[in-house]
This record gives sequence, structure tokens and C-alpha cells, in this order.
Amino acid sequence: MAIELHQLTAAFYLIAGLAGLAGLAMPRARFGRAAPWLLAAGALVHGVAFAWLHTLPHPPLLTHLPSAVSLMGWLAAIASLVLLRRGRLAAVAALVAPLAFLAVFFASVSYRDLEPTPPADAGSWPHLHVIFASAGLALLGVAGIAGVLFLAADRGLKAKRPWRSRLPSLEALDRANSMALAGGFPLLSCGVVAGMLWTQGETGALWVGGAHAIWSIVAWAIYLALVVARFVAGWRGREAAASAALGFAFLLFVVIGVGAVA
Repeated sequence: MAIELHQLTAAFYLIAGLAGLAGLAMPRARFGRAAPWLLAAGALVHGVAFAWLHTLPHPPLLTHLPSAVSLMGWLAAIASLVLLRRGRLAAVAALVAPLAFLAVFFASVSYRDLEPTPPADAGSWPHLHVIFASAGLALLGVAGIAGVLFLAADRGLKAKRPWRSRLPSLEALDRANSMALAGGFPLLSCGVVAGMLWTQGETGALWVGGAHAIWSIVAWAIYLALVVARFVAGWRGREAAASAALGFAFLLFVVIGVGAVA
């Protein structure tokens, strides 16, 4: 049943993404209005799927990569819906939905071949690490998407493209970028600290090296520089948008690419 709920969630996210993209592509399309509701329905079913999954005798560990990616997709959907209530940001939800679909689809396929795993006696640090890191990644992903949309909207405004009117205002996108970055970086930092404490509990040392740990610290340092540039140096507009988009692309490479290899 848990797998079927994940598949239903993936269907909601996919349809929400298609509806949102249709609303952006076609003038006066009513599909765009339905996209946030479909995304909200997907997030609701996703939450039920998580709850059902953890009623199993040996549920997949939260530290299992597909579970962590699925959690990140769920939190990104929720974050985009929260931002949607604060402004005309349906375009952000339209781009979050396809990414949430990929996250849930990846998890549902992986769950079919997953062997039952008894819970490891490692305390609460592994779960706190995944929860904080996934929440941070979700918000930083929303910041990156807002950055991509800002660059597209800015270019469309200068070129006087007709589709520009279907995107949020530059001010709304810049504000969404700022809010998501302000919330995502502290959560990511808590995830890094929880991961180090998890490592200490298993090895007796806060730092043991390894490709994933090294690249994670590099990604965190890059985001620290972006936060300083944004909130201390006063970066706004195109610089902030481009840095948020590139920063999240690098962070995604570290978490999924390097993490999968490690």
C-alpha cells in the first residue's frame, strides 16, 4: 500500500507540473490555476505515504538515499505552497512539481527492490541529520528555482516577450529567493552539525574525511559565501538569482551524485 500511495503521489506531482507548465506556456490557460491545488493534493498524499511506510515492521531507513530524496521533494512542495500564499508565485510551484515527481518516482522504484532492514542503534543523530539537511536542501532548491525564474523574467522583460506577463514580478521572485535562502542555510548548517555528531557517535571522531564529507563541507562553504554576499554585501537581482541557481545545482551534485557513488 505504501508503494501505491507513492505512485499516486507521483501522479499528482506530474499532473501538477504539466498543468503549471501549460499555464506558463499558453495565454489564458486555466491549467495554471489548477496546478497549486494538484501540488497540494500530492503533498497531502505524500505525507500519508510517509506515515504508512513507517508503520511497516522494517520500514526503509530515513538515511536511505531514496527516502531522503523523497523527503526533500515533499518539503520542497510544502515550501513552494507556503510561498504561494505570500505572493503570485505559481510559477515556482510549477517548476517544483516536476522535481518532486522525480524524487517520489525514484523512491517508489527503489522501495520495490529494498531488502527489509532492521533499525540501526545509532541514536537520533542520523535522522536529525537527514531531516535538517533535507529541509535545507528543499528551501535552497526553491531559492534556486526562484533564481532561474528571475533570470528568465528579467530577460523576457528586456526583450519584451509576451510570455513575460505570465511570470511573477522580479520583486516577488527576489523576495522568494531571499526568504528561501534565509531559511535553508541555517537548516543545512544544522544538518552538517548533526552529521558530524552522527560520525562521532560511530567512530569517536567528528571528522573522518571521505569524498562525501569533503564535498559537503565545500558546498556548505559556498552557501556561506552566498549568504554573506546576499545579506551583508547586499547582493540583489541578477547576481543573487544566478548564484542561487548555480549554488543549488552544485549542492544537488554533491548530495545525489557524490552521495550515490559514496
